[in-house]
Parts: sequence; structure tokens; C-alpha cells
Amino acid sequence: AASDVYKRQMYRGAEYSVDTLPKIKLEILVDDESLGTVTDVITKTANTGKIGDGKIFVSSIEDVIRIRTGETGSDAI
Repeated sequence: AASDVYKRQMYRGAEYSVDTLPKIKLEILVDDESLGTVTDVITKTANTGKIGDGKIFVSSIEDVIRIRTGETGSDAI
């Protein structure tokens, strides 16, 4: 079918049929103690073994402030 042409892509010299889902971005803020658990769960549940499974970026947040209550740090999460 004509639509199959658009689903085939070349990657490092090999042709792949690409059936990716629409991209979504999740931003999840967790305490340092929960980081390993959260990344493990995401990795295990999102892994299809195909190109396009996604990436996890881990970065530090200097502070969090809940505007309504003035809570900061872990209390604001």
C-alpha cells in the first residue's frame, strides 16, 4: 500500500518499518530516594524493544515552591 512507503525508514544502512505512537512528554518530579524506582517502572513498562521507545532525561531541580501554600522542597511536591 502507498501508506507503507511512509512507514519505512533507513537507519544505519538497514530498512525498518516504523510504526511509532504519537510522541508525548512526561515531566515527573520525584524525591531523590524515589528516582531509581520511578525510572525502573517507566523503563520496564515503556520498553517494546523497537526503535522509538523513548528516552528518560534526569535533571536536578534546585527548589520547588507551591504558590498557594508557600511550601518548599519535598513538602511542595
